[in-house]
Formats: sequence, structure tokens, C-alpha cells
Amino acid sequence: MADLSGKRSALFASVCMFPFVCSSVHAQTTGNVSHNSSHGKKAVKSTHHGKKGSVGKNLTKQGGIIQSIQVVGNDRVETPTVLSYMLAQPGDPFNKDLLDRSLKTLYATGLFKDITFHRSGNDLQVKVVENPIVNVVAFEGNHKMKDGDLLKYTSLKPRAVYSPALISEDRKRILAMYAAKGRYSVTVTPQIIHLSKNRIDVIYKINEGPKTAIEKLAFVGNHAFSEARLAQVTSSKETAWYRFLSSADEYNPERVKYDAELLRRFYLRNGYVDFKIVNATGELSPDHKSFYITYTMVEGPQYRLGKVDVRSNLEGVKEDKVREMIVMHKGQIYDGKEIEDVAKYIQETLQSQGHPFAVVRPEIARNPEKKRVDLLFDVMEGPRVYVERIDINGNTVTKDNVIRRELPAAENDPYTNTTEKYMKMAADDLGYFKEVKVQQVKGSAPDKRVVAINVQEKPTGEFSLGGGYSTDSGVLGNIGLRQRNFLGTGVDAGISGTAAYYAKQVNLSVTDPYFLNKNMVAGIDLFYIQNSYQTYQNYGEDRFGASFRMGYAFNNVLSQQWTYSIIDRRVHDIWDDSSYYILDQKGHSLLSQLSTTIAYDTRDARFNPHTGTLVKLGGDIAGLGGDAKYARGKIDASHYIPLDEITGNRDWTLSLTAGAGYIADMGSDKDTMVIDNFYLGGNNLRGFYDGGVGPRSQGIPARGKYRAHTQEDFLGGRTMYTASAQVNFPMPAARDLGLSGRYFVDMGALDGLRVKRKYTNQSTAGDKYTGVYGDSLSPRVSTGLGVSWKSPFGLLNVDAALPLVKEKHDRKQLVRFGFGQQF
Repeated sequence: MADLSGKRSALFASVCMFPFVCSSVHAQTTGNVSHNSSHGKKAVKSTHHGKKGSVGKNLTKQGGIIQSIQVVGNDRVETPTVLSYMLAQPGDPFNKDLLDRSLKTLYATGLFKDITFHRSGNDLQVKVVENPIVNVVAFEGNHKMKDGDLLKYTSLKPRAVYSPALISEDRKRILAMYAAKGRYSVTVTPQIIHLSKNRIDVIYKINEGPKTAIEKLAFVGNHAFSEARLAQVTSSKETAWYRFLSSADEYNPERVKYDAELLRRFYLRNGYVDFKIVNATGELSPDHKSFYITYTMVEGPQYRLGKVDVRSNLEGVKEDKVREMIVMHKGQIYDGKEIEDVAKYIQETLQSQGHPFAVVRPEIARNPEKKRVDLLFDVMEGPRVYVERIDINGNTVTKDNVIRRELPAAENDPYTNTTEKYMKMAADDLGYFKEVKVQQVKGSAPDKRVVAINVQEKPTGEFSLGGGYSTDSGVLGNIGLRQRNFLGTGVDAGISGTAAYYAKQVNLSVTDPYFLNKNMVAGIDLFYIQNSYQTYQNYGEDRFGASFRMGYAFNNVLSQQWTYSIIDRRVHDIWDDSSYYILDQKGHSLLSQLSTTIAYDTRDARFNPHTGTLVKLGGDIAGLGGDAKYARGKIDASHYIPLDEITGNRDWTLSLTAGAGYIADMGSDKDTMVIDNFYLGGNNLRGFYDGGVGPRSQGIPARGKYRAHTQEDFLGGRTMYTASAQVNFPMPAARDLGLSGRYFVDMGALDGLRVKRKYTNQSTAGDKYTGVYGDSLSPRVSTGLGVSWKSPFGLLNVDAALPLVKEKHDRKQLVRFGFGQQF
């Protein structure tokens, strides 16, 4: 009985939270005795009814002890289960409070629609009516939400016990799901269909209605910046016809809070230290079709930096050394983010220089009268804490060592406040995981930490199909199969094929990012390439071969790669009226080439960088066997300058690029192939065809059936230089469409006739005399505009360029575009 009493107390504590479900309880007394068992004859009811939801007085006024409890009407729920939910048990008195709590406990289970207590002498009979079982849960009228997504968040499931409270809760959840999608005019009507054997079908009839869009963004209290400028800062946007592919114009309360934070950061970056958001509200229109969002703010005055100083209490670090790292100066507009970035840079630099526990904290002192902020960078030593152990959890596919080798810290290394961040970044950058969480707990001693890296695997295999069009290749299609984490080893393996009107290619590639368990990347490529250069050349070329790659990093910014290639090449399908320079190239040649590239890279991103520098110095040596014999050198440099301070928008970037190359022959002229030459035009000099600048053969009389052909051959050259200045900018009112623009000025030149035989001397060439033009290092210059569109169907690039400086016979190409898709 002690155990039962304990259980009853626990059950009572758990159900006291649900008094509202006990609204249909009927407690009855009876003057006739029933001796039915739990499945016996129907009990005789009294004509006196107790109060609904409570126990009638007649049931308890006679007093006495409960001799037995009988359960009637239960079909699915077994009698012992019903008794276990009751607080009243045989041996307890007929106590009104005890029986009331037993009723509430039974109702709280959600198993019963109705419960009635009868007393027969000293026996208590419990008559129950069970809630039906859900047979099917279905949804009608939902188009924007899938059935599976809705069912995932509803409580009622097939084979579950039906409860009116649950169906009401599910209705609220469905409405909340639609609200998260920006739809507030949705109606949900539950419908119950009764079936045999106490079963029901539950159908939620949904009327989705139109999307509840943001009609207006309003700003109150702004003086320094216009509403149009502040609207560019927020992620929420006013509805417009071109945002049909975006969700930015859908109302989301969480996004409104996020936008308030974006506004705060924006003002802090522009010197408004006292800025604050008073209120951010979203008001639903009476017709439930649109929202009006209002941000009420206080800007305050704009502050500039006053005194910028350093205080160092870190042993071995002098204040003058820290001052050299600070690029901020007195009088500039206060920028809260820049201060954080400088403090972070100083701290990480000191940590990399042998002070692993260095901490840098910026302190500011405001002077509202002078509108100045004095800034102090306080350099100190933080607590000495070390990594005791690193636990990796959840990697069901990826091997432990694949993750550990990327981590910036190992056991017994110093643990700083940035260690956790960089560990998460390292695991995320692998691209193998859907989610990465890094947690640290105290270790075996106060100065020890145990770091747990919890990952959730995601599929790393890719099957791709693609299609598109480019100026060079024409209409194209591609197919590929790739596994970026082969057998959990981190090895990237794939096979792909491309078929275009003017080109075909098959490639098999395998790359090991940690070859021989060292910080080296090694890989192999097997490929077959077939090009028909009929858009700008008068011949075709096939390549079949292999490349073996190996690369390593000296540090975070400096790396080197080596490649050995052996390729069988064939020049074929030469036009009958091609020049003798091209006719001499017909046939097979074997290329055996060793290449290396040293790269210095400080860019903030590999794609669409905003700041930083990239310098590549490369060289090729051909002649380790094979037919071609030459040495080729190339240098390319790019520098990216953010225009944030000028434009106030991070989407503005200035890029400056330049390059130069030279080929030196190491054999006789008969080893020379024009397919090894530099070519200028197209991507590296917009406004001109690929190869449209540089040495080209003069036209000769047509000798065959292709008399209407251009009779012009692009021969390439041995010396080339290029330079370009480009401003990348956002397109007005088109950011949500994925549109971005660019303005550019390109310059370049190419010279150095490099062929097997020269037919430029009429006295020696005789009938084969063929002149060459364009062989000049005089600069060609072009300028133009370009647009990129990240469309749902792929990336579309269009460049329109106008040559400003050109030679007489240069081949112009005013518009160039490419379009592709992978899905």
C-alpha cells in the first residue's frame, strides 16, 4: 500500500496542471446495488445526479471503506491500467476529495470521453466511455505546405487516441507554420468523420489565402539617413513584382527583430553611438493581406574618434608594437565594427606570435559635448587554460582523423576564447556536415577543458545534370557523379562529361587532401577533350592524357602546387583554305610537361572576394620526353579594395588585376605547336574574340570547297600582358533577384609569332607566302558593362564591351555571355 500511495501522489501532482479537461465528469449515486464485474451487465444508474466534474454527495455521505473497484465500458484500455491511474484504491474511505482527484486523474490521461462513478454498497463502480482511435489524419487545400511537413508538427497521428484538446492545439500549430511562411490569412477547419469500431478520420480543411506581404516599411526618427537608405539595410523588403522568387517581402516577426539589430549595427558603424530602437512593430491590415512595419528610433549625434591609445600589461609586448597594428586615427568617424575587428586582429596576431593567452579589450569613453569617443585597447594576459581532450561525436561516416587533422588545436594546446570558434569553422569548412556544434566543459583540473565537437553528417555524394550556352562552346549539356568524402576518408572523387556543339569532354578526378597523412594535396586527372574551334579557329583539337597533382601550404597565405601532365594531342579537321601555319600543325604530338604554381592569397573569400590580394607565379617545362620543348612563365596578380566607406554598401568592390607571360623555345622550330601559345581576347580581354588580338595569318585564296570561309587563323603568341580595373556594384532594386553589375576597363597585348615554319618572306616562301598581322605589343583597350544573374536556372553572365584602342585587323566581339545550370 505504501508503493501505491506513492504512485497516487505522483499521479496527482502530474494532473493538477490539467483541471480544464475535467468539464464532462458525471458523478452519480445509486440506490440499487450492482454486482457486475468490469465486463458484466450494464450498471443501474441512480436518478440523483451529482454536480458535473465533481463527486456527488450521495456517493460519500454514507461514509465507509471502498471494498472493491469495478471498471465498466473499457474496451482497449485494460482494467489494471484504469485502476493504476486512480488515486482511490480498495481500503481507502469514500472520501469526496479523493474521488474528485481520481476523476481528474482519469480525465488527464486523455483516454476517456466520459467517466461516471457509481456506488453499490461498499463497492465503487467506474464506468468509462473511451475516446476514439484516429484512423487517418489528412489535409485538404494545402498547396504551399506538404502533407508530410504538416503531419510532422501535429500531435494527432494515425493510431493515436483522439482528444479535442489535441485537435485544437494542432490547429494552432498549423496556423503558426503558415505564419512562419508569411501567410496570416489562412483558415484551418478540423473535420471529424466517425467510423466503425470507435475509430475516426481527422481532416484539416485549409484555405491558404494569399501571401501576407510587407506593403510598407516606415522609419520614424531618422534624420541622418533616408528611408530608402535604411530600407537597403533591413533584410525585410516591401513587396514588388520582381520579388516573386524571394521571401524578403514576407512578414516574419523574428526577421523584424533581426532587422532592428541590423539597423543598430549600421548606425554604430557610422558613428551614432547613442542610437537605439525604441520600437519595431508589424501591423496587419484589416483584410489580412499585408503588413505595415514601423521602426521608431533615436539617432543621437554622430561621434568621431578622439584619442586612440594602448595599454599593455602583457609581458614581452610593448605598447609601441601594438600601436603599429592599429590603422584607426583621431578624427575619423566612430565605427564600432572596425574597433571590434582591430581588437580581434591584435589579439590573434599576438596569439600567433607566442602569446597564446593574450586578450585585447577595447574600452571607450564618450564625450557628448565634443561628440568624441576616446578609445583604449587594453592588452592583458587571460587565464591559462589548456585542452585536455577533444571528443568527436556523431561522425557516422567521416573518420575521426579526417576531422582532427583540420582542427587548429590538439590535446594539451592552449585553449582561448577563439579556439571554440575556429574549431567550428574548421569542421564546417570540410563541407561534410549539416550541423556542427562545439561545446567545452571543465576538465579534471581548473585549467583543463574537454572540447566536444558534435556533428551531424549530410550526404556528400552529388549527381548533377546541367545545360546552358556559352559564346565559346555553343549549346552545352553536362552530367557528373561526385563523392566529396569517399568512404569517410575525405578523398574527393568524381567523373563528369560535357557535350557541346563545339566541344566534348570526359574527366575522371581523384583528390586526396592529406596525401600520406601529411599536409599535402595530391590528385590525378584522366581526361579526354575534343574541341572544334569553329567559332574562332579553323581546326579541331583532341587531347587524351593524365595529370598528376601535388600541393602544399607553407602557411595560411602561401602555397605551392606541382603538376606533371602527359597528353597525346591531335590537330585535325583543318579547313582546306587554312593558312600553311595551321596546315603544318596537322597530326599527333606528345606533351610531357612539369608545372608549378606558387600562390600568395589573402582574399576574404575564394568566390566574389571583397578584400585582399592574390598573386600567382607559375612556370611550365615541356621536354621531359615528348615532342614539345619549351619553358613558359606566367604571373598574375589581383587586388580587391572594398568601397564601403565611400558608398556605405558592402556590395561595392574595386578589383585591379594584371598579368604577363612569356614562352621560350628549348628545341627547334619543328617542335613548336601553336596550341601551346598564349591567346588574348574573350575572358582576358573583353570586347575582342578569343584569340582576336595578336598574331594572325593573312587571308589566302580559297583552295577548296569552303570558299566562303573567313580565311583567317589565330596563331597566338609568345609574349602577353593584360591589365584590368573593375568596379562591382549592386543593381538598383534588384538585389533580391540575385542581380549584380560591373563596370570594367581592360587592356592587353600579345606578340611573337611562334610557328613551325615562317612564310612571311615571299622570296623564300614562294607560293606559300602568307603574311601575318597583329604581331604587336601595342596596347588594346576596351571598356564596358557586365551583369550577373544568379537565377533559379543557373548563373547568367553578360558582358557588353566597346574597344577603345585597337589595331586594324583585330576581331571585335561586342557582346559575350554564358549560361549554365546544375540541379
